This record gives sequence, C-alpha cells and structure tokens, in this order.
Amino acid sequence: MEKQIFIKKGNEEMELFSFEKLKQSLLSAGACKEVVDAIVHRIQPEIYDGISSNAIYKKAFSLLKKHNKVSASRYSLKRALFDLGPTGYPFERLVGALLKEKGYKTKVSVILNGECVTHEIDVLAEKEGNVYAIECKFHSDAKASSNVKVPLYINSRFLDIQKVWNSDAKNKTHLKQGWLVTNTRFTEDAINYAKCVGLTLLSWDYPKNNGLKANIDSLDLYPVTTLTTLSKKEKHQLIEKNVVLVKELFKASNIMKSIGISDVRIQRTLLEISELCKI
Repeated sequence: MEKQIFIKKGNEEMELFSFEKLKQSLLSAGACKEVVDAIVHRIQPEIYDGISSNAIYKKAFSLLKKHNKVSASRYSLKRALFDLGPTGYPFERLVGALLKEKGYKTKVSVILNGECVTHEIDVLAEKEGNVYAIECKFHSDAKASSNVKVPLYINSRFLDIQKVWNSDAKNKTHLKQGWLVTNTRFTEDAINYAKCVGLTLLSWDYPKNNGLKANIDSLDLYPVTTLTTLSKKEKHQLIEKNVVLVKELFKASNIMKSIGISDVRIQRTLLEISELCKI
C-alpha cells in the first residue's frame, strides 16, 4: 500500500496529497500524458509529509515550463490572479471583461445613490433589461477566504441601491441582483447565506465547473500575469498602463516597446499569446 502523505495548503490546513489530482491539474492545463507522467515521476521522490502545496506547484511549474510554456501559463492561473494586486482594480477589470464576453454591457467603478448612503459599485452589468451590481473581493493572500460577513454586507448595500434604482421613473432597466466575486474561496456559511437571499457568488472554483477558473479557461481571458515570456516587473508595468488581459496586449503590442522590451522578446510574447488564446 502506498504511504499516505499530508501536505500543507495555502490556508495552512493539512490535506492528503493525491498524485492523481496533480496529474489532472497538469492535463487540464493542456500538457500531454507523456509530459505529465514525466513530471510526476520526477517530483515523486521530492514529496514528503508537511511539504507545502506551493512548493509542489513551483516544482511542477518549473518542469512544465521547460516542456510547454503555454501549458505552464494555464497551470499558473491561480497564482497569476494573486499577482494582479496589490490593488483590486485589475481584478475588477478582469471580471468586467468576463461578463462582457458573456453578452453583458459593463461599467467598472460606478457611483450609485442608495436610500441611505452613496455606494461605489465595482462592476455594473446590464443584459436584457436587467442590471446586476457586482462587488469584487480581491485577495493577494491564498490563505484568505470570504466568510458570511462579506455577503451580509454586500447584500445590505445592494438592497440600499435597489430601492432607489427601481423607484426612479427615469431608469428603463431593473436592478435585479447583487453578485459577489472573489479570487479565493467562500466559507460554507457565506454560500448558504447567499443562496438564501438570492446573491450570486463566483469564486475560484464555485459554482462547481463554472467558477472563475472554468470561465477564464473557456473564454481565454487570461491576465498578463500568466505570461512566462515576461518578467514580474514588466507585467506590473503593463498593468500600470491599464493592460490587464493578454488579448489586450496582443492588440496593443507597442506598449511592450514603450516599457523597453526588445523586438525579439515582443515577438516571443505575441507567439505565446496567440497559442494561449488560439488567436
């Protein structure tokens, strides 16, 4: 019988390590079976009780990058979202772009009057006459999760602006629902409360098979922080110039030149983007 190994997750909890789970995450990033088997074979002797999930990720990412940079980009998505920080604005842009791809008209950072106070809404989305007020809860720490206090607060804000919006005769749309989006996870109480009051939740892996990861992968809406051909400093310089998505960078490659990236590296980056997003 294979020895059980427990690893330390980002939230400090211990979890039984599964080589099968590691294989599936590599396969879902687009690596072929032969490459996955080779990576797992190489890593296996280095896994021990108490090793962090981050250490395992770094080992796997480093090996995958040598075989296939595009698969490595996809595999790095969770970390790439953390790297969008320290402010939450790039994450709001990403959420807005995701909804736009799904047919919503979107605005980022909108000030709305409530019955009691004024609120800043991270993303306002409209589709088929209905409007959705979306709060984005960005965390740069993998240990962080959103507990029940967060949807309680978001729902009270939503109800405050809903009263004003839907009673204003000038509004031709209906403010239908509040949403809460995070790049980490929700506690069970947060999920149960949101279900009870009709608040839509979206996290890294919630709802199952339709969370942030699934949506970003299916729509090819990767942030620039996933790119393996650029340095961390260069990625943040691009974000400072309001370039958050790799698709945006593909259409405005001259921005790379403006921050001192050579023509050869620009071509390498464009090639990575075209393969990553199937452009």
